[in-house]
Amino acid sequence: MRLNDVSPAEWDRVTKNYSEKTVKTGLEKWQQLAEEEAKELDPVNNPSHYNTGNIECIDAIEESMSSVAFKGYLKGNCMKYLWRYEYKGKQVQDLQKAGWYLNKLTAMVTEENN
Repeated sequence: MRLNDVSPAEWDRVTKNYSEKTVKTGLEKWQQLAEEEAKELDPVNNPSHYNTGNIECIDAIEESMSSVAFKGYLKGNCMKYLWRYEYKGKQVQDLQKAGWYLNKLTAMVTEENN
């Protein structure tokens, strides 16, 4: 039987045991799972292959460098993604990655200048 084939009386019989709170809780759980899955599948802001240990790769790189060196690293990654965005077949994603590194560099320089 398909959902569209259910009569209103049958629908009422099946759903009378579900309170609004149960439905809301189920929806909230579904939304949380969807958000977690979307986060895992975000290749720009949260690439899963950079989060395999206890520390994110970018944080380990930052800790291993001086401030000047890390800013150079961020600038270099901006340039890398801008340089090759037309050639890899994922133009928008590469431009977003360049933007991610530029935003991180901008935040760092802003913090240092305050």
